[in-house]
Amino acid sequence: MAQKIIFMGTPFFAVPILKSLHQNGYPISVVYTQPPQKSNRGQRVRKSPVQSVSEALSIDLRTPNKLKDNHGEYEFLKKFNADLAIVVAYGQIIPKNFLSLTKKGFINIHGSVLPNWRGAAPIQRSLMNLENETGISIMKIVEELDAGPVCNIYKIRLNNDENTQDVSEKLSFLAAEKILNNVDNILEDKAEFIEQDHSKATYAKKIDKKEGQINWNSRAIEIIGKINGLTPNPGAYFSFKGERYKILKAKLGNGIGRSGEVISNHLEIACVNNESIKILEIQREGKKSQKISEFILGSQIKKGLIISND
Repeated sequence: MAQKIIFMGTPFFAVPILKSLHQNGYPISVVYTQPPQKSNRGQRVRKSPVQSVSEALSIDLRTPNKLKDNHGEYEFLKKFNADLAIVVAYGQIIPKNFLSLTKKGFINIHGSVLPNWRGAAPIQRSLMNLENETGISIMKIVEELDAGPVCNIYKIRLNNDENTQDVSEKLSFLAAEKILNNVDNILEDKAEFIEQDHSKATYAKKIDKKEGQINWNSRAIEIIGKINGLTPNPGAYFSFKGERYKILKAKLGNGIGRSGEVISNHLEIACVNNESIKILEIQREGKKSQKISEFILGSQIKKGLIISND
């Protein structure tokens, strides 16, 4: 009998992995993704990236609003009798009673080196925490969030000129490559799943937009970490004359001044400990992003100003 694989995912992070499985002949029989959402502006409905790709590849698609207490989806998957479910940033917790509905279980591709950074925002938290490495963990889903046994971990180095989007793309393409052998081993009962050391678990809670506000009394490297971790969304920002300015890219400077002081005509801003950051790309509230050379031509933020932490 032909094998059946369920794929569950929603954002761009999941797309290369789905494409890799499909293009390499793995039997993706049905895809689950979050239902289309109304955009913030206007009433336009936006499909998830995974939905768009699934439709282009002519893969059967299901978009339930929720799985919890959803008897119809439970019965569908029970009758479907799949061999394996692969979950990649689906956006819903898989209910406990669903986890027995495939022969080889539900596996998850998680964007951290477990047990570090279980939860919703592992890539962002790794960057904001100034870590030197991250990776993907291929784990079996259990009832407790991201606490299941792991069969493989693949690591990459981090540096302070990469943001969340950069790292997400790297991890996604790494997962797209590595998932193939892992699926083979799981389907052939050759994969070895090892329990995590739960005593070492850390949690990557969902990002709150308020976290984006920059405190100039922080060290420069910490501000860089915040900028990288929160780019592209929701963004790290400061306020000036009642408007928000989102910093999209910056690097460490070598200037000295009071915390929050603009110490050059090219928007270098002082932090604590005689440190500074040089802003390279910025976006004024309601405007398009600009390279700093373009931004400073019409900006009121000049050398000698003090930017407050409010």
